[in-house]
Amino acid sequence: MEASLSLRSSSFLPLTPTSFSLHFPATLRLTRLKRSNLADKHQNQSVLIIKACGSDENESVNGFPVLPNKIFMEEAIGAEYGEGFETFRPDGPLKVDVDFLNDRLQERFLQRIRYAMKPDEAYGLIFSWDNVVADTGSLKLNAWRQLASEEGKEIPRDNNVQRLLLYAGADHVLHKVLRWGKAQNDLDRLKLRLTRLYYDNLVQLSEPVEGLKEWLDALASSNIPCAVVSSVDRRNMVEALERMGLKKYFQAIVSEEDGMESIAHRFLSAAVKLDRKPSKCVVFEDDPRGITAAHNCTMMAVALIGAHPAYDLGQADLAVASFNELSVINLRRLFAHKGSSFMELEKQIIESTPLRRKLTVDTIF
Repeated sequence: MEASLSLRSSSFLPLTPTSFSLHFPATLRLTRLKRSNLADKHQNQSVLIIKACGSDENESVNGFPVLPNKIFMEEAIGAEYGEGFETFRPDGPLKVDVDFLNDRLQERFLQRIRYAMKPDEAYGLIFSWDNVVADTGSLKLNAWRQLASEEGKEIPRDNNVQRLLLYAGADHVLHKVLRWGKAQNDLDRLKLRLTRLYYDNLVQLSEPVEGLKEWLDALASSNIPCAVVSSVDRRNMVEALERMGLKKYFQAIVSEEDGMESIAHRFLSAAVKLDRKPSKCVVFEDDPRGITAAHNCTMMAVALIGAHPAYDLGQADLAVASFNELSVINLRRLFAHKGSSFMELEKQIIESTPLRRKLTVDTIF
């Protein structure tokens, strides 16, 4: 599926143009990365199943719209070798990767002067939707419990099963863990209903994560642009942000319509929309996979302890238990250490203690 990405119109607030806009049209056509033949075959089967269930021309099933199903999928980390996504230009396709964005999104002369006086404005902050902006873990668990009640099933209370419900793909959970169905059409029906239940619960979400609003207030006073990334569709995302009173804080949103195929690609898309090069961005995540994706994009990563224990988030550049522990000075310290011996301890040379001089009769007389 193709989706259009506008560097300016997608943002809620106008951003200052950079040299990047001189090399690209105002709108970039983004496509998902090529999938395997097996994935295409599975998608075709899903389309046939949906239409067999009563799908109309507007892609609705029995009067209900077909919702994106990435919410209960384990997305790829992405950008393991710095690869990005493809865009289309009048002269042909162009591959946008991490190094390309770091080069093309360089600050121009006047911007460098401004950032020298106000260095905080040079940063771009990217927030993951799940468990960082909103407590979506409880929404997912409630959706699973409601589905079990409708199907007359029971979900084991085992801690490992509960973690799989939150972080594993719905296909794996339904077929391998819960074993609720073997036929593909049964699995597709359950996944579609599970997604619908999640969106029904999302409507009731009205409170952000504790301390987030105060942290966003501090960032807004320093004119630091922010983005939020998620696999939720844009309409539901905007409505949820409005209910929580957070819409005004985010200058960019990366949603299902942007067609990104991995976590890292969502971060790169957010960097483009914020008009900040990836190496100047900070990602706020609660998942070790998201932290890895941020580092693959040359971004800094701040981990929020909660859904995962602190020892699982050791690779993050900074780990906090709450947004209340953060201040803007923390961002400066993250980048102040970048490129120095910080986090490169294995390259440090340990000087050996010089040998002591032995005293002899010759040295005394």
